[in-house]
Amino acid sequence: MRAENSRREAQLEKLNQIRCFLFDMDGTIYLGDHLLPGARELLAHLEAGGLPFYFITNNSSRSRADYAARLRQLGLPYGEDHIFTSGEATPSLETEFAGYSFELVADNPDYVVLGFDTTLTYQKLWKLCDLVREGRPYIATHPDINCPTETGFMPDIGAMMALVEASTGRRPDVIIGKPYAPLVEAVTAKTGVPAGQLAMTGDRLYTDIALGEAGITTILVLSGETKRGDLAASPHKPDFVFRDLAELHAALISLRGRP
Repeated sequence: MRAENSRREAQLEKLNQIRCFLFDMDGTIYLGDHLLPGARELLAHLEAGGLPFYFITNNSSRSRADYAARLRQLGLPYGEDHIFTSGEATPSLETEFAGYSFELVADNPDYVVLGFDTTLTYQKLWKLCDLVREGRPYIATHPDINCPTETGFMPDIGAMMALVEASTGRRPDVIIGKPYAPLVEAVTAKTGVPAGQLAMTGDRLYTDIALGEAGITTILVLSGETKRGDLAASPHKPDFVFRDLAELHAALISLRGRP
């Protein structure tokens, strides 16, 4: 019992060293049009304690402005400066690219970008495969296989990547979103917080928790895609596991009074 208590104390101390929290959105903060348990209370707790936090999403179906509006609709008044996305899909992707002075072309592109697109057609996939097969630089916004919804799961970019690979033999040259290093580098550059004092909280083992390989603390919540039984077979092990954000909030409250 004493050894177990010591282990628990050491874990809590690791949580106490976090100086910036990162949160996945779908399946962690909300599901569909509903906030998940503890989300509002946990974010208020971090604000009151002066701890910065950011929303990190691999769901590239909306721009940062879209996500900020979505959060406001759910009663979370956080602006675009709190949000990192891996990229946006049509039409938001086109707006985002134009805002950074990229020229969008239908023919002979310098780069090919695969993002989440609910208007995806066979013709679009065919053209993408042709360009990838030609050897054009190929970028994907994120590797998520499925996106959680209130009624189950919808196919995501990872599923489309598998289709393109089966047709062309190529995987993306660069993947921007979780669990890849460019995202952590962007966060550390923006916040000034070193990777060792960042914590990623999310519901997916192969993206959110795999981000631990970049040297950050990982917190798994079981409110979305991953179930507790999935942990044994996963090569990606979280530092902490909580039922939801309400349970994480309770753990943070227990740290009050610690140095």
